Amino acid sequence: MNKLLLILLLGCAACTTQAQDPKSSTPSAPPAARSDAPSNLLTQIRALTADKTCSDTSQCRSLPIGAMACGGPQDYLPYSSLRTDEKAVRELAERYKAERQGQIAKRGEMSICRFHPDPGAVCVSGACQLGASPEAVQAR
Repeated sequence: MNKLLLILLLGCAACTTQAQDPKSSTPSAPPAARSDAPSNLLTQIRALTADKTCSDTSQCRSLPIGAMACGGPQDYLPYSSLRTDEKAVRELAERYKAERQGQIAKRGEMSICRFHPDPGAVCVSGACQLGASPEAVQAR
């Protein structure tokens, strides 16, 4: 029994050593070289919307980001119309959405098909953040 256990442990150790041997593995392409690697569009969008300074909720907007397999955005980002080039950020968001839709189709991704409503954006303590606007709360 002890010999069998020893043989089994040595076999596992040999498999583990071989699997970790860097000489035996083939190098993969760096992430940036792969065609399905994420672009830096989301990073650019976040940079353009980084300054969320506001003095009133009317200056706050929510931006739909990306795409889900069943449709609709993955998420929303708050931004300040006071501090953001809205045309540029919306163009980048559209490009990112198209890119995500292409990735979804290529990979055959699926999602849970839930409705992700726009949460709106409000000015809280001088910064735009996601959340129901006061008008939406009063209408409930």
